[in-house]
Amino acid sequence: MNYDNLPPTKDFYCDFVLNDKVAVEKIKETERVLAYYHTKPNWTVHIVIIPKQHVARLVELQDMSVIQEIFEIAQEIIKEKGFADSNYKIITNGGSFQDSQHLHFHLVSGKPVESFSE
Repeated sequence: MNYDNLPPTKDFYCDFVLNDKVAVEKIKETERVLAYYHTKPNWTVHIVIIPKQHVARLVELQDMSVIQEIFEIAQEIIKEKGFADSNYKIITNGGSFQDSQHLHFHLVSGKPVESFSE
């Protein structure tokens, strides 16, 4: 699917991913958290982990147990994929660095793809 032709949105995750308007390859899912392979990966392995409830930014999150659950999912993925023995980063963006207004974390491993510079 060509994701470049999607209509503009401030919240890609609520508007497309969580409404099943964009197909994603899910890795882990709980009642409150979804982890899936990024639709436009910037790394050899690029996983997105999101809360299912809309939270625009980290500074607006009120239920900190969601963060615990996100990091528990991240830890499971890191162990299952063997990233602990190679490399990984967990990244979140805020302010002007945040394109989609939905709290999300990038779990990346390997190397940046050629078209991406950190």
